[in-house]
Amino acid sequence: MAKQEKAKSTKRFGARYGRTVKERFGAIESEQRKLHKCPYCEKEKVKRLSPGIWQCKKCNAKFTGRAYTITSKKKVKEEIEEPIEETTEEAEMPDEENLEDFGEDLEEVEEKNE
Repeated sequence: MAKQEKAKSTKRFGARYGRTVKERFGAIESEQRKLHKCPYCEKEKVKRLSPGIWQCKKCNAKFTGRAYTITSKKKVKEEIEEPIEETTEEAEMPDEENLEDFGEDLEEVEEKNE
């Protein structure tokens, strides 16, 4: 049997609420309680004071951010992914001369389908 990860902070809930909910809650809670990088002095000394309010212990800067993290995870994901190059090729429209040939081809296909 595989080893299960320790419950850590969600241990206080006991057998209530289910495993998945407790795992999600534990991930959010551990993220909000860890020290984050300060956008001003670049040191990992930022601590959460209340939902959305953060303070750096080194430079004493107080600023707002997201409720559980300073920045959103989407920003990090965008840096990792490479931009997708979109190529649009214009469909070639048949010339007036080719329209007659095009019509004949359609008639042949319709005859075969019947």
